[in-house]
Formats: sequence, structure tokens, C-alpha cells
Amino acid sequence: MTLDYNSLLLALGVSAACLAVTLMGSWLVRRAETVLLTATIGLVLVVSGIFVYSAYVNTPEKWLGIASFGLFHAGFATIWGAGKQFLTSRLSIPAIAIRALAATIFSVVPMLAGYDGLAFIADNLAIALLLFATARQYWLARAEALAPILGIAALYTLTAISFVLCAGVLISDGKLVLGAAPNNWAEDLSLAVCIAGMTGIGALSLALHQWRLAARHRLEAITDPLTGLLNRRAIFDQYGTRPMGSTTAVIVFDIDHFKSVNDRFGHAAGDRVLTVFAEQLQASCHAGDTAARLGGEEFALVLKEIMPGRAELTAERIRRAFEAREIDIDGQMLKCTVSIGVAPGRAQMLDFDTMLSAADKALYAAKRGGRNRVELAAYLRAVPAEVARTAS
Repeated sequence: MTLDYNSLLLALGVSAACLAVTLMGSWLVRRAETVLLTATIGLVLVVSGIFVYSAYVNTPEKWLGIASFGLFHAGFATIWGAGKQFLTSRLSIPAIAIRALAATIFSVVPMLAGYDGLAFIADNLAIALLLFATARQYWLARAEALAPILGIAALYTLTAISFVLCAGVLISDGKLVLGAAPNNWAEDLSLAVCIAGMTGIGALSLALHQWRLAARHRLEAITDPLTGLLNRRAIFDQYGTRPMGSTTAVIVFDIDHFKSVNDRFGHAAGDRVLTVFAEQLQASCHAGDTAARLGGEEFALVLKEIMPGRAELTAERIRRAFEAREIDIDGQMLKCTVSIGVAPGRAQMLDFDTMLSAADKALYAAKRGGRNRVELAAYLRAVPAEVARTAS
């Protein structure tokens, strides 16, 4: 049995409605994924447009055609907005409104003038442009998850091409006035492509957002929530028993008198001190370096590809910079210091755990030596004043 145009249109409407319900359910479970809500709103508008257009197919009154144009363009512009939101993590309602309004005006003006054939050409081209633009947003985001995002971009592109074909057939027919909804092979093909594309995009979108959720959980598992640095588990997972050569170094930091900061100013002030030091640590990192919070007020920095003697200079720069920082605690300026232990790499390779232990021993030597100083592992000596001057 061959499906007629109305049956295909109904199938598309039901398919889009089911996808909207699925995305809404997914958003209710994961409220932080607001892109799902944006896509749901877009689909609801498109579904509304489909049913209004179905009424136009049966009763080709001008106001029904105009209403379907407005709903379609608002819906596809919102779906573009969801793609943009996926790429940038920001929803731009004005950008969505501008595109929807421009597409609607482009299609409605010829319809109002009585040229419904020209209006449908404009409508198909406007929707195609919005779909191509949506595909582009996902293409630009392909680095996040290559396979599913390429699939989504491809399906949006194929759907856009089907609308271009609809416009092309109408142009080739050369009829500016139709008096009814377009009915040709391109329209049937476009509906079939839309149904298949809707199903594929829905499945890939859900898989993609599930992948995003899993990736976020993995990131949370290795990230210190206060400072945004890697946590102890992450730095051990990254380096573990990996051998460290002569061009590497491990530096351990401990903020001096941190407990007294908490006791005097409260834990919120202590958290502020930790975040300020983490910012200082990140600012000192170069490509390939790794900063982490080991726990409490203790931090670590792994330097790679450095010349001999540079690790202690880096440590001294960080010490001086942190000592000079004034931290605003409810209008009161607080200054803190940090003690540092440095374990430079050796010609004979050591594993990360061994170097971290050596840096930790040097750190405690710095604490015993009066705090606010840098100590080297093995021969345990402070950075000389002339070296400190060179580091400044």
C-alpha cells in the first residue's frame, strides 16, 4: 500500500512529537542540559506547524499557510539556537528571533501578495538555510564526540537538501500561483527524509547527551571542586609509576599557617586563600605542566621539558608572587606565604611517586627551616639569595 501525502505528513508530526516528549523527559532528568529544553521547544513549534500545514493541505486558506510558515520558521530557528547552544553553552534568544522573523517575512510577503507558489519556494529555501546553519553548528563542535556529531550534522544536511529539492521542483515548474499546497515527488521525498532524519537525529542526540553526562562525571571525578585543579587521584592516574627523566621536576607546596587563617577568619576565607593560590599556580603553568591539589592546603606542580635549575627558579617565582598577593577578606586585606619542596629530575630516572616523596621531604625541611622558603630534595638547601634575585 502506498502512503499518500497526508499520511506521510501525519507520520512526520507524530515522529516529531514523540521526539519532543523524549527530549523533554531527558531534560527533566538532567535540568542542567538546557540545550535539551531548547530543542524541545523548537520541536513543539515544528509539530504545531506540521498540523497547521496539514489543515492548509485540506483547506488552502491563506491564513493557514501564513501561520504554518511562522511556526515552521520559529521552530527551525529555535532548533538552530539549540545547535548554537550546544557549541557555545550560551542561548541567544535575540539571534533566534532575528532568524525566525527574517525567514517568516521572506515567505509571508509573497503569500500576502497572492503568489503562493513563490511563497512556498521562499519557505523551502528559508528552512533549508536554517537546517544548513544548524548542521554547521554541530560540525564546528565535532571535536567533542566525532562520530555522533558527524552523524547529526550529516542528517541535518540531508534534510536541508530535501527542502532545496522541493524549492527546485517548484522553480522548474515556473508557477508563481498554485492555489493549493505543493504536491510532487520532491515533497514526498522530503517528508520521507524528514521522518528518517528526525528518528536518526533523536537517537544520536540522546546518545550524545548521555556521552556528555558520562564525560562530565569523569571530569568531576578527577577535578578538585574548589580550585578546578586536578585532584590527588588524577595526578597519580596521570603519572603513577611513570619514570621521570632529567628534564622533569616535581614541586610540592604547603600554605603556611593555613589553620590559623581558618580559625581567625573562617573557612570561607580559607577557601578564598586556596583558590587564589590555585590561580597563581595555574598562571605559572606552561604547556605540558600539570598542577594539582593534593588535599587540604597542599598542592603539587609537575614540570616537563625544563632546563636544569629552572624548577627551583619557578618555585621561587611562585613563592614571591603569592607572598605579594593581597587577598580581600570582607574588606580586610590578608597576606599569606607558602613553603615549597622541589625534586628536580635526575639522569637516573625515578618514578613519580619517588620524586613526590622527595619533594615532600624537602617541603617539611622548608617548614622546619622557618617557612616561606624553597628547599631542594636530596641535599636540602634553600634557594640562595642571588638565585632568588635572578628568579624575580
